[in-house]
Amino acid sequence: MLHIRRIHPRRGSSPGREGSCRARPWARASAIVVAVLLASALLDACGSSSPTASSAELKRTCKQVEAVLSDGPEPAADPVGYAQAQILPLRQVHTSDRELREAIRGLAAAYQAFSSSNGASSTKGTVTAARKTVEGLCPGIES
Repeated sequence: MLHIRRIHPRRGSSPGREGSCRARPWARASAIVVAVLLASALLDACGSSSPTASSAELKRTCKQVEAVLSDGPEPAADPVGYAQAQILPLRQVHTSDRELREAIRGLAAAYQAFSSSNGASSTKGTVTAARKTVEGLCPGIES
């Protein structure tokens, strides 16, 4: 007598387990997505710290900023002209230190606002705050 054996579409599956076989790919995919997200978060955490410049580069950059700020008209005699003279040279100072780079950009933007407003008193506080930020990162320079 001949017996016909039922063949299941998946190897190793039995008639009562078809539902669980379908659930496994989703579980695996979910685990993979979670693992990728965790790995990505860990890599971002490691890579998110700002690149810090060497102390020699910081000193060199601070010297450049100091040279820029010492150039131009006398700040007390012509504050708007002084501000105008600082904008482009400050924007040309480059550093790999993110914090110092942002402080320099902020100072250039503050001088731009001061110059554009023709020295309005509402922009003086921004310039003062930006100068203090740069001076805090470059001790010893006077702007």
